[in-house]
Amino acid sequence: MRVAFQGIHGAYSELAARRFFGPSCRTLPCERFDQVFDAVERKRVERAVVPIENSLAGSIHENYDLLLAHTLHIVGEIHLRIEHALMCHPSARLHDLRTVRSHPIVFEQCNRFLARYPRLKREAFFDTAGAAQSIASNNDRCVAAIAGVHAARLYSLKILHRNIENRPHNFTRFLILARSPAVPHRNIRAKTSIVFMPKRNEPGVLFRSLGVFYVRSIDLLKIESRPDPDSPFEYMFYLDLEGSPERQRIAEALEHLQEISKMFRILGTYAMGRGNFYGAVGTRRGARR
Repeated sequence: MRVAFQGIHGAYSELAARRFFGPSCRTLPCERFDQVFDAVERKRVERAVVPIENSLAGSIHENYDLLLAHTLHIVGEIHLRIEHALMCHPSARLHDLRTVRSHPIVFEQCNRFLARYPRLKREAFFDTAGAAQSIASNNDRCVAAIAGVHAARLYSLKILHRNIENRPHNFTRFLILARSPAVPHRNIRAKTSIVFMPKRNEPGVLFRSLGVFYVRSIDLLKIESRPDPDSPFEYMFYLDLEGSPERQRIAEALEHLQEISKMFRILGTYAMGRGNFYGAVGTRRGARR
């Protein structure tokens, strides 16, 4: 299985791909998210793994927009525990460090730990794995990086502190994308993702749209609004709901919604996410290797 992801080798997206498909999958790093989508559409890979939301930072809006711009299908999802570590060159020591590199969002997620080391100048980097790679490539002994433990192992860096994030319940949900849809087994708990745009100038249209699920006792798991670039101050709505259109009441609800919407599309039906939210949370914070 060939799988595209955004970032360089050692990124959290690559780790999610290997957790989902197994360690033997072949991964293709891409600089940008749109290149990840293109890699699947142009048959350079069979699957893509993209983050769609983080439990602390929220939704990745760019990928919601790319889901609509492309014709790919969601065929799976995985929840990955995000565990940040402070790492450095193998010969460096903590008191040698003057700069720390990572993604700006990571600095926010680790600011309590970093407050203990005010001398470390924060240097924003495009990617956590890229920050780790830069230390190994440049042989920097005065620079640290914040990235995943897997990145430290890949680039032979020394881990100074593990689990330095402010909150242990830090998870990212990743979507698995393919050119063709997949229908999960009937005995598997399924999720369906859709996008729709209500008809304009009708009072209570959003209430009516969501009502098609309420009257049929269908559980809505997430709703996300995105502006329509062609219609100022009009919005598209992304919905995740529990169940599959193979079930009659869900099929009826989706058919009803399509009738009262000016745009409607099923993005995919897939097995609910893999990953234990709490199984990996008990690690002692600040532990050294």
